[in-house]
Order: sequence, then structure tokens, then C-alpha cells
Amino acid sequence: MYELEQVGAKSYYINCPAKIGLFGDGENGVYLIDSGNDKDAGRKVRQILDKNGWQLKAILNTHSNADHIGGNKYLQGQTGCKIYARGIERDFTEHPILEPSFLYGGYPCKDLRHKFLLAQESTAEYLDESVLPDGMEMIPLPGHFFDMVGFRTADNVVFLADCLSSAETLEKYKIGFIYDVEGYLKTLEAVEKMQAAMFVPAHAEATDNIAPLARLNIEKVMEIAEKITELCCEPLSFEDILKRLFDDYELKMNFEQYVLVGSTVRSYLSWLKDNGKLSAEFDENRLLWKRV
Repeated sequence: MYELEQVGAKSYYINCPAKIGLFGDGENGVYLIDSGNDKDAGRKVRQILDKNGWQLKAILNTHSNADHIGGNKYLQGQTGCKIYARGIERDFTEHPILEPSFLYGGYPCKDLRHKFLLAQESTAEYLDESVLPDGMEMIPLPGHFFDMVGFRTADNVVFLADCLSSAETLEKYKIGFIYDVEGYLKTLEAVEKMQAAMFVPAHAEATDNIAPLARLNIEKVMEIAEKITELCCEPLSFEDILKRLFDDYELKMNFEQYVLVGSTVRSYLSWLKDNGKLSAEFDENRLLWKRV
């Protein structure tokens, strides 16, 4: 774990729970793509930088989920590097309490205020093409989170952040986190058609052919959407739908899973309603969902 893997002339990744990209500027400067899940991850990244005599120029955050920005504060404090994040992701990076608050839909209880969902605050600037090193291109990857992006480096390596999951992850967790289902599907369809020397997803193995995994993720989204639609053959509340999904997929409910899967299911319900697959009605002060 935390081993440095080279995937291009100047492109690397650090193999850890949420892979961290690294791109060299041709001298001794490097740019990180994300920073890991906490201070310990940041410390291990710093050790790799020091071992190779690299100077950290900046951290380019793909998005603001805690497991991708958790090392920001430590690395910024140690090196004085700049941190960049796109759009709303920058606001979440500077004010990470927004993540558990968004997921829960209110002020999060202590069970949700921990490093898995709540990173330490770091000072970030807005990410655009002008701050990227020569030869790097930013790729919009909406769907998983608000303004998530990936990057294509000068040596044709594509870092894909969280826009897809490994087959093993899909099998284990069943329902992956999605903010915008329509945007997510469009991203997956675009990724399926991409060509590159190497693809590096944050939560799957690096590969030179991403199409089969993109297709598997698309199929999983459609499977879950169909299952929710079938469950709603009778009017059901959100809590009823969530319980039946947990039961059918043999998932175990806790606070983390309640907010992560629950937020995702709400996104599915919105998408299905907007596309005319479900209707919503209020009955005796309950919001009920039903298949059209």
C-alpha cells in the first residue's frame, strides 16, 4: 500500500484506497491529483516526494469527497503548496462540513462527523485550465459529485477519479454513491468511448481498456433504477424503498450507509420522476412514490 507506480514518462499514481495521481513537470516539480483520505495519507505522500527529491507544486483535487482531500491540510502545511478544486468542489474543500451536512440533509450528528465523511479544512483556489501544468487537460466528469473532473496528462494517461467502480466494489457494496444519475450515465458513456495509453480510476485497477468496466457500471445503474421502479408498483415512502433495497441487496444499515445510499436513492427517485417512470404524491402528510 502507498507504493509508487509509473504509468507514463511523467505520470505516476500512488496505490492506496483512493489512488493519488502524480505528474512531473520535467524537472523536480510535481503535481498531485488528490491527496488521500487523512493526515496519515498525506504523511506517506510526503515521504514518497522526499525520497524522490520532488517538490510539490500543487494539489489538483478531482472532487471534494473526504477520501480525496483528506491529506490536503497536512501537505499544504508542510510544503505551502497551492490547492485547486473545481466549482462547488472548492467550497466543499474549504468548508468540509458541507459534505456530511449535504448527505444527511441537516446538521450531521457525531456519528457522521468523522474523517470518512469530514476532512480537515484546507485553503483552495478555483481550478481552471490556466493553473494546469503544460500538457495536462481537464476532463469534466459530472454525476458522482457536483463538479468532479479528471485529467489527461501529456503522456496520454487519464485519471478518472470516482466516475466508475471496480467489479469487486460493485459486488460488495451493490449501490455506489451517485449525486446526479443522468449526469453520471452521460459521463460513463463518454468514458466508455475514450482512448488513452492508460486509465487510472481511483477505485479500480489501472488499465489500457476502460470500456468493459464503464459498460459494467452503466448496467449496474440501470439495474438499480429498474429495481426501484419495480418496488414502487405500490405507493411507498422513501424509508420503505430504502429498507427494501437494503433487505434485497443484503446490505447492513448504519449511519454512513444510511446517508450514502439514502442520498443516492433520492437521486434515483428524482431522475425516475423527471423521466416519467415514477410519480410522487402526498398522502396523509407522507410523500409516496409509485410507478407510472
